[in-house]
Amino acid sequence: MSANPTLAPSEGREGWNTILQQAAQEVFQLMLSSPLTIPKDAVADDGLEIVSMVGLAGQLCGIISIRCSIKSAGRMASAMLGMEIATAGPEMWDAVGEICNMVAGNFKNKVPGLGDGCMLSVPTVISGESYRLHSMADAGVIHAVLLFQEDPVVLTLEVHS
Repeated sequence: MSANPTLAPSEGREGWNTILQQAAQEVFQLMLSSPLTIPKDAVADDGLEIVSMVGLAGQLCGIISIRCSIKSAGRMASAMLGMEIATAGPEMWDAVGEICNMVAGNFKNKVPGLGDGCMLSVPTVISGESYRLHSMADAGVIHAVLLFQEDPVVLTLEVHS
């Protein structure tokens, strides 16, 4: 019998959207010295050609992802590394992946009882607009759009039961 059973599909998830937003806001403020803000109006989330994903396994199974524009990814890398990032490359992918990893870690530590019962995968970063992600999420999707220096950043938590 497992000491860390998987959380039930809807157990205590009412506030997870807020927790995900707070986790991201704290990471962006701490690591990039830049606030993430909640848009006043609906924001188009097209043209976001960078996606970073971190898998969750254990008491919670799923994927946390962050989608942003290449311009935003460059800004993240510049802020993290203290240097100008003019073109897409390893530094940019590393920075975006690490931001997603920190958001995932902060999120899981904010959910009561989940911190030690959930492991994170190594981040994966995909670039380009022509791709399809087929997740096995069957227990819900949490989706939030925030603004990073006025450009949209889309946070998604896809949960698998």
